[in-house]
Amino acid sequence: MPSFRKRGGGFSDQPLPRMFVVMVEHDEDGLLERCLEGDGGAFGQLVDRYQRVLFNVSLRMVGNREDARDITQTVFLKAYENLGKFDRRHRFFSWVYRIMINETLNHLSRAKRTEPLDETMASEQGGPDEDCERNRLHDSVQSALMELSPDYRQVIILRHFAQLSYQEMSSVLEVPEKTVKSRLHTARQLLGGIFSRSGIALT
Repeated sequence: MPSFRKRGGGFSDQPLPRMFVVMVEHDEDGLLERCLEGDGGAFGQLVDRYQRVLFNVSLRMVGNREDARDITQTVFLKAYENLGKFDRRHRFFSWVYRIMINETLNHLSRAKRTEPLDETMASEQGGPDEDCERNRLHDSVQSALMELSPDYRQVIILRHFAQLSYQEMSSVLEVPEKTVKSRLHTARQLLGGIFSRSGIALT
């Protein structure tokens, strides 16, 4: 079984590039064939391709780096163990993303209360004023997201943080684009109300 933790620092919570990683690459079918033949290195390449986006989405959903890291590694372990059940008519990312959402929702249902943001995400003492302000805004936005239900939270995250198109969101969530747009509209209204109540001003 391959190792899922990247060397030299683990996962990153830096903003995702505009060119989203779910774009299908020509060699993915070949990697899946090799995985089914027992090639752990091929699965490791799939992990490298998708772990960053899954970690970032999970982090935004649960608000805690260690929990998001554990969830992401559990997701890839389950994907590896169940690869023989993967329907090749679907995209690998859509399948593994749904595993991640289920794991995240299970984590949230087990939590008795909303956990605070990891200390490593909080603003550091003595830093530049603009960095401190940016960190405070980051924490405020994360706290606002945690007030939304998981369904509304994930459409905000997928659209505005992972930068998926409506079509991509429809695919990974397995709902019509019309439902995606309606859910996103409601989520934006709810989030705007939270921002207004909290006095958060986004520029």
